[in-house]
Amino acid sequence: MKKTTIKLLKGIAIVCVTILIIELIYIFYLLQGKSIYFDGINSVINVDNGYVSVGSNNNNDKYYEKAKITKYDSDKVKEFEKIYNKGYNGVFFDVIEDQEKNLIAVGSFESNDKDHSEGNRVGLIVKYDKDGNILYENSFKVLDNSKFTSIALTNDGYVVTGQSVYDNMKVGLSLEGGAIVIKYDKDLKMTWMKNYGDSKTACYNDVLIYDNYIYTVGVTDSIVGIISKYDMNGELVKSVRYDNTDNLGFTGIDYFNGRILVSGAKKNDTDINALLIKYNFDLELRKEVVYEGENLERFNQFVVDKHNNVILVGTSAKVDDKSSGDKVNVYVHDGLIGKYDENLEKVSVVLYGDDRDDYFTDVVISNNNYLVSGYSSYEDGSYLSKFITYSDALKTLGVE
Repeated sequence: MKKTTIKLLKGIAIVCVTILIIELIYIFYLLQGKSIYFDGINSVINVDNGYVSVGSNNNNDKYYEKAKITKYDSDKVKEFEKIYNKGYNGVFFDVIEDQEKNLIAVGSFESNDKDHSEGNRVGLIVKYDKDGNILYENSFKVLDNSKFTSIALTNDGYVVTGQSVYDNMKVGLSLEGGAIVIKYDKDLKMTWMKNYGDSKTACYNDVLIYDNYIYTVGVTDSIVGIISKYDMNGELVKSVRYDNTDNLGFTGIDYFNGRILVSGAKKNDTDINALLIKYNFDLELRKEVVYEGENLERFNQFVVDKHNNVILVGTSAKVDDKSSGDKVNVYVHDGLIGKYDENLEKVSVVLYGDDRDDYFTDVVISNNNYLVSGYSSYEDGSYLSKFITYSDALKTLGVE
């Protein structure tokens, strides 16, 4: 096997440790018999006079990873933080606010002893009132391992995406598993469910509802990106594959200036680069933008500001100089934020980080600035969540 191919395969495995890295960190240290502290944010949204974030931490006696939802005021002072303290390990990946100011979070957790012993999870959706009290909840599982990754609001409920796949040790073919899209009513009762792709790796990572259609993005067949279009009854209208993504595939989607934008990563023979694609509403590719940095990069999520600039956040991975020459390279991760204009021409791309790991997971507009969520590692092995505020010129204004 060529050295460039070997390097690429190693890089793919490393750069995909982005939005979901908190789960992997926890499992690793659990197997090592260590109890480190971690607290991570996976998603943040604007709400009236403040923000709401979701993620996980292990601030409990048994050091289980627990899904959490946190509400902040406009100064990012916590108004409440609620831990989903059921089962064993769990995490929230996304959250929305509905018309009644309720908060709906989605993720996954180990619901019972069997799940915990086998390391498998079920999809989780929880509806909170504005004060963080649980109103409704539901779980989901078809195959061994399930999770919900994103949620969008409809007039009469919610559309959720995720996956349900076989565990790593099982070989098989299922016509029911793979990438999942589900419609729930406001009481979190399932209205319909659809699946797509293979039953080992397929996953929908994000969802957009626009003009009475549902658009989903994700991955299938390990390194093939996918964008799909459904009607509001869950019937598949069209799906388009994009070869040569990384293992996460497409992770972000949103409406942009009469088109759809999709974010992710693209691999070639020797490298992995951050990727931004513009599609029309018939899922025809209109423009592709690749950011070729010095390291292994990907764009995770993005937001469009009032000037039609696209603000993207992601991760950049490079070999730690201290491990250079070792049989297995150790990678250092930096946060990445980029700005592209309405023609998708690059304005600026900036890295954030030091000798330890820094990850950017989401971004929102905040008082004409950009509020980025993420987490960083520290010398004692802990991982702590943070907010970084950037100016219009992508200058760091504050870290909290």
